[in-house]
Amino acid sequence: MDILCPFMLLLDPMIRKTVSNFVENLQKKARYSFTKCEIAMALGLKPSTLSKGLQRLKKAGRIAMIRRGFYVVIPLEYSTTGMIPADWFIDDLMKFLKQPYYVGVLTAATLYGASHQQPQEYQVVVNCHTRMIHTNNLRIRFFQKKTLSRTPLQKTKGYTGSLPISSPAATAMDLVRFAPAIGGLDTVLTVLVELVEKIIPEDLLSVSKQEADRCYIQRLGWLLEQTNKPELADKLLQWFKKQKSVKTPLDVSTPITGFHKDSRWQVIVNTKPQSDI
Repeated sequence: MDILCPFMLLLDPMIRKTVSNFVENLQKKARYSFTKCEIAMALGLKPSTLSKGLQRLKKAGRIAMIRRGFYVVIPLEYSTTGMIPADWFIDDLMKFLKQPYYVGVLTAATLYGASHQQPQEYQVVVNCHTRMIHTNNLRIRFFQKKTLSRTPLQKTKGYTGSLPISSPAATAMDLVRFAPAIGGLDTVLTVLVELVEKIIPEDLLSVSKQEADRCYIQRLGWLLEQTNKPELADKLLQWFKKQKSVKTPLDVSTPITGFHKDSRWQVIVNTKPQSDI
């Protein structure tokens, strides 16, 4: 049974007659997503009849399919764009996909007030490869992170409920981890300049101790010292000096020959990131 099927109990039995009524009733309950399993069990229609009803609503712009078997409701005020914001349904979608997740990377940074580099997509971190969703003015990008379960999370308010989000310190580490996919180190430094206001040194140290790949710690420490709060990295540096480490390039896509090494962070400074702020 689909994980969202129990939600059909919210529906008024007197209006379980048509696909259109089903969708209207969901919206009255402030729900904006449903699965094919859920509606099939609620209405008891023949598969062919159900498919035709869903198709009619899709053509009318009343619903949109996000993943095969998973739909969102499009209220009138979003009829022009044909899509609702991702935070209206992302939690239900991830339950449907049966995947642990958190809101992360640039989307998390924006929610913490680092809005200078607002992403044109909703960014989510998962623990296995997941295809990007790109449909009806909607882009959801999934970043794979095998150590997802060790990431410190907080709760942020979504339109229909709370959502898991990486802590400011964990967000900073993820920005470095996924730098090549989000615009490079210029983007990372630009975001960090604003995000540092929300990062607590003790949390930064805790996140770093959980990080298996030291190269991300080294790059993040160096980058933090380029912001307007370089002292934020002091405790991290004190701890890092006691750890075994190897030199790592600041930019993995750039040659390292001829560039100097920052002896404290063991970083080969083979690029000079520039902040837009």
